[in-house]
Amino acid sequence: MPNYLRSHHCAQLRIDHLNQEISLSGWVHRRRDHGGLIFIDLRDHNGLTQLVFDPDVNSDCHTLAHQLRSEWVITIKGTVIKRAQGMANPNMVTGEIEVQVNKLDILSQAKTPPFSVCEETEDIKEDLRLKYRYLDMRRGKLVKNLQMRHKVMHQVRNYLVDIGFFEVSTPILCKATPEGARDYLVPSRIYPGSFYALPQSPQIFKQLLMIGGMDKYFQICQCFRDEDLRADRQPEFSQIDIEMSFENIDSLFKLTEEMFTTLYENCLDKKLKTPFKHMTHKKCIDDYGTDKPDLRIPMHLCTFNDFAKKSTFSIFLNALEKKCLIKAMKVPGGADISRRMIDQYTEFVSQFGVKGLGWFKMQDDKLQSSIAKFFDDSLQQEIIKHTQMNNGDLLFIIADKENVTNQALDHLRRHIAKERDLIDKSKDAFLWVTDFPLFEYDDNLELQSSHHPFTAPHPDDLDLLDSDPVKVRSQSYDLVLNGYEIASGSQRIHDPEVQQKMFTLLRLTPEEIKHKFGFFVSALSYGTPPHLGIALGFDRMMMIFLDTENIRDVIAFPKTQKASDLMLEAPAKVDGEQLRELKIDIDSEEIL
Repeated sequence: MPNYLRSHHCAQLRIDHLNQEISLSGWVHRRRDHGGLIFIDLRDHNGLTQLVFDPDVNSDCHTLAHQLRSEWVITIKGTVIKRAQGMANPNMVTGEIEVQVNKLDILSQAKTPPFSVCEETEDIKEDLRLKYRYLDMRRGKLVKNLQMRHKVMHQVRNYLVDIGFFEVSTPILCKATPEGARDYLVPSRIYPGSFYALPQSPQIFKQLLMIGGMDKYFQICQCFRDEDLRADRQPEFSQIDIEMSFENIDSLFKLTEEMFTTLYENCLDKKLKTPFKHMTHKKCIDDYGTDKPDLRIPMHLCTFNDFAKKSTFSIFLNALEKKCLIKAMKVPGGADISRRMIDQYTEFVSQFGVKGLGWFKMQDDKLQSSIAKFFDDSLQQEIIKHTQMNNGDLLFIIADKENVTNQALDHLRRHIAKERDLIDKSKDAFLWVTDFPLFEYDDNLELQSSHHPFTAPHPDDLDLLDSDPVKVRSQSYDLVLNGYEIASGSQRIHDPEVQQKMFTLLRLTPEEIKHKFGFFVSALSYGTPPHLGIALGFDRMMMIFLDTENIRDVIAFPKTQKASDLMLEAPAKVDGEQLRELKIDIDSEEIL
């Protein structure tokens, strides 16, 4: 059996290793036959090293090297030599040397790959890359991403352990609880007709750990949510989960900021400015139309209702009668946007339910537009002053239902910023968003938790719980980075009476409370410390750290946007015997 143990990794050898006898193992990256000499670029997770097979040094190795093809796995022994004059490769860290091979063993052969592994820049359809994920990894970028993921994870653990946190693993098989998304359910063979749920988060468990006196807990855990996917969302995802007792929100913010400062210095070689900026949920919505604004974009929104009232523009006046929200957004230097482009932006916002997109261009100190005649000169000057428009700027205006107006302008803001290269990518913009509403209305105009039912109400708003609960602020908070929500948390309810009040406002009957939260309500009654926590979306963090907009680029084996695993061909049907053991009968389906 060949000895494939390595003395070095590829990309480790330098001119200092000249004349050393070494051994390398890896994949054939490229093969070049120059007649007498055969050159092989050998690859492992570290990089590349050039091998040379010379018939005058070892004819048997040279003959065997003729057989080598892309992605074959080999092990070699040889001598480090200097490359010939003028043949050094400045693009390779090992470019000054090569290894003259005197022993070659083929460990395994490979079929022709479905795409080129040695060309990282080749444009390959994502479905094909996901199906052959292990081959995509060999192209290098994914391995580098996973190595950075490991480094960040290691730094997080070190930081939290050093300040007194304990890592605790919580169950994967647990009980379904209402946390805002559908659960993934796991049938029980021992208890037919009953199901476990995979955790959407360890929320209940980390609170129970605080009740149990753990004091400071964290884990980097897997969470599962059966929800519609997008570029920054997966059905299973990693979360940095943190909870602590007898601390307040300010101390949690400080801890989180120090952790990010450590990560940036040790993993990204950057310095962060702290403390991070703070903004209330209301101001976020007012100024940006979203609770996760990208503050690197130099555009914000302003309410236009008062100007619309003073105009004679019937569309705006009719919108005001219908209690619509009219908002505007200035595009600096946007007067060069053509009518054709404006029509394209109008089509863009229509996907959010908007029926039209108003606009003004400022030129020669006046507003110019087909609707300018409905705004007299004095009103135009008021608009110019309020929006701080300059010659060459453009103002977009949308009038619709509040949520439609905000959503459309938020997406239009991001869209235009990308198109016009308005995002300042030289910096990262962190933002704490606070004072979220405790409740919101569902489609049936019934109260539901904006966060989760264990979030503590703001102490200044407790008297509003009975009189006007939708005005109650919560003690919850999000951390936003470059337009992504990367963390969310809250002060938890530790008073059983307040928790019961929450359940009552959410219309939960005593039977429902007992069925869904009986164990937790019981735990609260045995003396609960004030506690709070935060959950950081580790995958989204890594997206930003690695400058990609696709969450699948930072996960080893991700799912598609339709939640399927193309490599494993999952989800898949199971055979009838497995279903019979679980006492499950699937109607109208063929059981294998």
